[in-house]
Amino acid sequence: MGKITFMGAGSTVFAKNILGDALCVPELQNFEIALYDIDAQRLKESRRMMTVINRNVAGGKAKITAHHGVKARRSALRGADFVVNAIQVGGYEPSTVIDFEIPKKYGLRQTIGDTLGIGGIFRNLRTIPVVMDFVRDMEAVCPDALLLNYTNPMAAITGAVLESSSIRSVGLCHSVQACVPGLLRMVGMDEYTDSAKWNIAGINHQAWLLDIQADGKTLYPEIKKRIKASMRDIQKEGAANVVARIQKRKLKHPGKVPEWRIAHDMIRLSVMDYFGYYTTESSEHMSEYVPWFIKRTHPELIDAFNIPLDEYPRRCVNQISAWKTRSKDLLKDASLGHTRTHEYGSYIMEAIVTNRPARIHGNVLNTGLITNLPSRACVEVACLVDRNGVQPCHVGDLPEQCAALNRTNINVHLMSIDAVLKGSKEHVYQAAALDPHTAAELSLDEIRRLCNDLIRAHGDMIPKLR
Repeated sequence: MGKITFMGAGSTVFAKNILGDALCVPELQNFEIALYDIDAQRLKESRRMMTVINRNVAGGKAKITAHHGVKARRSALRGADFVVNAIQVGGYEPSTVIDFEIPKKYGLRQTIGDTLGIGGIFRNLRTIPVVMDFVRDMEAVCPDALLLNYTNPMAAITGAVLESSSIRSVGLCHSVQACVPGLLRMVGMDEYTDSAKWNIAGINHQAWLLDIQADGKTLYPEIKKRIKASMRDIQKEGAANVVARIQKRKLKHPGKVPEWRIAHDMIRLSVMDYFGYYTTESSEHMSEYVPWFIKRTHPELIDAFNIPLDEYPRRCVNQISAWKTRSKDLLKDASLGHTRTHEYGSYIMEAIVTNRPARIHGNVLNTGLITNLPSRACVEVACLVDRNGVQPCHVGDLPEQCAALNRTNINVHLMSIDAVLKGSKEHVYQAAALDPHTAAELSLDEIRRLCNDLIRAHGDMIPKLR
């Protein structure tokens, strides 16, 4: 019997997706599934749910175990073949609130704050030490296991693990799978969704759609032609005004309106217009990875590009509220089943266990894969998976303008890793000063004061810094 350990199993819906996917694979159905969390109630709920899915999907073949608290961590990990990491250190309260509210006092606004920016830096400070504790336990009790990291900030956490431990790891995100279908749907070229061939590479949340073809021709010229015409009309009205106008119609599915989709993606489309290539992650993310859109000196840009400030805290509040209702549906449904999703996790496990090859996009160390990005960077590239594990594919040079934008983000990733691994407060200041959005808004003195305020506010949630 093999073993899958899920760290952060209190993330019940995500656990359902990843572990439910695994139970859809016959060769994984007789595995032990070890659920680990520090929240006893959420862990109990996840175990109850997975027991029902195990019975209904896998005929009860899997063994479901639950492990609560730090003292039980090694028992959860012992003998694991695969470890899935899906934790959020500090949660919505207090940590996310701190990440958003204190920067506001300095006039620094954010949308998501989970990858880059001042929020991403302090999420690294909270999260990397905890993940490294997991890794040290893995080195002791399951040294050959593969760590599948789903936790953000993806690039910095995965990079820290690969750089400073012997554990094999790959970082996983679903933005690559959604990129091409979403773009084709947005421009009304859905007929190519199943036949399109594409090439994506870069860094997590800022990987580039380098090429997209179908029927022997590149689709980029037609995509850009359609986008340019639609953006011109939307820019005249203002993207936020377009959204408000469509909302007034109270449509059941506003996303089916082309204007709606484009008005929600103005940042990425503008970056594509300037730099030539579309990126994998959403506009609300991209708006805080670059210095051009969220600016105190140009407040009109918020409505012009429909930038959802404070989007992540808003989502957290809504998800916490919705869980009170959704949990009852999930936990009381004796017929609860599962349909396999497009998350990469189960496909990696299946490929390694069965030696049936799979192609995924993973976050791995840049061992010469993207030749114009730093060797310490954690890059997102196509990977072959089989019995030999996750094997990343060579890319070569990115278009220089794409690599240049990636490097501005990689600077922050690497300085954040160094801040944690070296316990250096100076590296925290430097990471923030190198962050594109923070640097565009604040002076060096303001950045230092902001970082000190955040360090004090987070207290024991982050390591002691010298």
